[in-house]
Amino acid sequence: MNLSQAPSTLDISVVVPIYNEEETLPLLHEELENHLPGLNKSYEIIFVDDGSRDGSLAVMQGLKKENPRLRVLRFAQNCGQTAAFAAGFEAARGAVIVTLDADLQNHPRDIPNLLEKIGEYDVVCGWRKKRNDPWIKRVSSKIANNVRNRLSDEDIPDTGCSLKAFKRECFAPIKLYKGLHRFFPTLMKMEGFRVTVVEVGHHPRKFGESKYNIRNRVFSSFKDLLAVRWMKKRQLKYEIIEED
Repeated sequence: MNLSQAPSTLDISVVVPIYNEEETLPLLHEELENHLPGLNKSYEIIFVDDGSRDGSLAVMQGLKKENPRLRVLRFAQNCGQTAAFAAGFEAARGAVIVTLDADLQNHPRDIPNLLEKIGEYDVVCGWRKKRNDPWIKRVSSKIANNVRNRLSDEDIPDTGCSLKAFKRECFAPIKLYKGLHRFFPTLMKMEGFRVTVVEVGHHPRKFGESKYNIRNRVFSSFKDLLAVRWMKKRQLKYEIIEED
């Protein structure tokens, strides 16, 4: 990815894809502003409106008037979560980029826990060890993670958790395609970056509906998994032992 368009001038950028979350947004913004100032670091919040059809945009624009640290990017149409993340990364000015879903099932209070590890590691992934989801979603997610890890020779217990922290440079060698946000840790390991996992909280969804179900998640993510598996198998690996 080309991040040169937005030079690193801040410590932290929090990137949040938004799709039909008008009820959650005020509370999400409040919680971010409750927990980010305590880090004593410069920061920005980037909301990426992925073609919302409800009142999300109006809510975000209202919040932006109150908070100069909030930025809003608006898509012309729904493009998907990977595209929303990519646009946020391109716009981000932070040396560290934190990703977060808008539904508050992951809570901003866990962001400091991830940042504690970012000096030692390049990527810190949240792990929703105790899920607060319907049983069918918990079971399907567990199966998906097991299959994903086995086929990609990976050990990340919860790749579906959007709460992650990345050093900015992790995105420089990465070319993103639709659906590949699920494989950020694997893609970055392939480039030699250090990845670790931190347990984070998980909370019931208060507003709205989940954008994912077994039908739209399992089959598309499996195709993406096969692509990542191919990339890992075909990755160039060599060591120069002499140069004249």
